[in-house]
Amino acid sequence: MLTIGQLADYAGVTTKAIRHYHERGLLAEPDRDSSGYRRYTADDAVDLVKIRTLAHAGVPLARVKDLLDADPDALAAAIAEIDHNLEGRIAQLLRTRDQLAQLRGGDRLFVSQEVGDYLDGLRQLGVSERQIHLERGGWILMQTASPEDASLWVAEKRELMADPEFRALYLEHDAAYDWTEDDPRLPALADRTRNWFTDHHGCSETRRVANPAIARLAARSQPGASSPAWDRLTLLMNG
Repeated sequence: MLTIGQLADYAGVTTKAIRHYHERGLLAEPDRDSSGYRRYTADDAVDLVKIRTLAHAGVPLARVKDLLDADPDALAAAIAEIDHNLEGRIAQLLRTRDQLAQLRGGDRLFVSQEVGDYLDGLRQLGVSERQIHLERGGWILMQTASPEDASLWVAEKRELMADPEFRALYLEHDAAYDWTEDDPRLPALADRTRNWFTDHHGCSETRRVANPAIARLAARSQPGASSPAWDRLTLLMNG
């Protein structure tokens, strides 16, 4: 006759696990002796080892009871089914790991590979993290609304950023966020920007996509999506 502690040591489990198996109806709870202690038999030890083996193999406890006394064919079929379910869980866990890896990448979690590369390129150019955050929000919305168009737009945007004049305008627009609304540089920046688009891009759709203000237009509810200087710059450019 074994105490619960001796049974736990023999089977390599904890007494808490044994009590849990009692609660789940997996292991019969023995009568108590005259001292009030449970006393387990060799049959209890055998059952406990079976339960532990099945549980450690990944069999859900809800299935263990049915498999304890199953014949070899039924056991093999049940194990095959459980293995198939585990394959699905493993695939889901691998997808979760991929998402976590993307999360560590910051900008790349909710955007495509090409947009992530584009945002990395902005950072290398010295674009502020505020502007990159706004751009990312804009691209998330674009990709959700029209993935095919977003792919075309990011290709165009990367081409535009390769133009030294446009790149300089973009960086100056970014810096203008912190200017005052009466900064004397704003009218000149508005004129240069308007002239550039007139000379290079007559299409209204392209103007909308290429405009350095695209992120704050697409995600204007985000904190930092506007400033007094940017608001005046928009008025000057549309004037």
